[in-house]
Amino acid sequence: MELQIGLWLVLALVLGAEFVNGWTDAPNAIATVICTRSLTPRVAILMATCLNMVGVFSGTAVAHTIGTGIVDPSVVDLLTVGGAMVGIVVWSTLAARWGLPTSESHALVAGLAGGGLAAAGPGALLWVGWKKVLIGLAFSTFLGFFVGFILMVGVYWAFRKAVPGKAKGVFRILQICSSGFMAFTHGSNDGQKFMGVFTLALVLGHKLPSFVIPYWVVLLCGSVMALGTILGGWKIIHTIGNRMTTLETHQGFAAEMAAASTIELASRFGIPLSTTHTIGTAIMGVGSVKRLSAVRWGVTGEIVTAWVLTFPVCGAISFLVVKLVRSFFY
Repeated sequence: MELQIGLWLVLALVLGAEFVNGWTDAPNAIATVICTRSLTPRVAILMATCLNMVGVFSGTAVAHTIGTGIVDPSVVDLLTVGGAMVGIVVWSTLAARWGLPTSESHALVAGLAGGGLAAAGPGALLWVGWKKVLIGLAFSTFLGFFVGFILMVGVYWAFRKAVPGKAKGVFRILQICSSGFMAFTHGSNDGQKFMGVFTLALVLGHKLPSFVIPYWVVLLCGSVMALGTILGGWKIIHTIGNRMTTLETHQGFAAEMAAASTIELASRFGIPLSTTHTIGTAIMGVGSVKRLSAVRWGVTGEIVTAWVLTFPVCGAISFLVVKLVRSFFY
């Protein structure tokens, strides 16, 4: 009976974290398209909601990495998963109130690591999954920046003789497409992560004999993320779309294409990466083409600080939650 109550509580926490993921990461897909006024906020959020959902159904490679490759399922328990979810919800909610885009991906792996360390020590961590996390960090940081920079250079060269007014109309349409691609890839990577954790909880709660993601889990997690996306995150939209640098439609297109291409490549190889980092660094790369001063590096510094703090803060919260609950109830 206690195991069943614990399972339902942990599953509710996973869905809460998935909701926060949709709420705080929605700006990754739609911030630039709103701030360049290529789409109205309402239409942009509706598009992101639908394509996030489609992306969730595009595969399960990332879900398997999160569910079986970060911590050893044989030495952790439901409390480990629950502690990780508490860390995500607390940290992401606080950061969203300050208008800072955080990485639910890094919050998730840090939370699982903290809970795993509290439950079973360093032996709970699996190198096979952490290797992919480190690759994802390189993808989101360096590949996002340089692909954005190269795409922007290519756009300037290809349209160097174009009439500005006509070019803007073309890029308005292209940016709508790139924003949709960004929303799809967010679902294909970020959406899968919580499917993996949800399935891990079902295995630990003895509701599934092995780690096989049921169709209903995909549908449930995708729907909860979509609900979070509908609410949006307006402070974060302002930070990404306006405060980091001032974007035109052609720049928004280049940034979104760079980020979405990077995320899609990672998803196919089961690499969990931060969509927040990827679009953020892509915007930095695009904004740096004309001149480095076009990027507001003070604002960027605040964002990077939030990114860096995510690992220790979420890991520490998860560790403390697991230790405290164990001391009182075990």
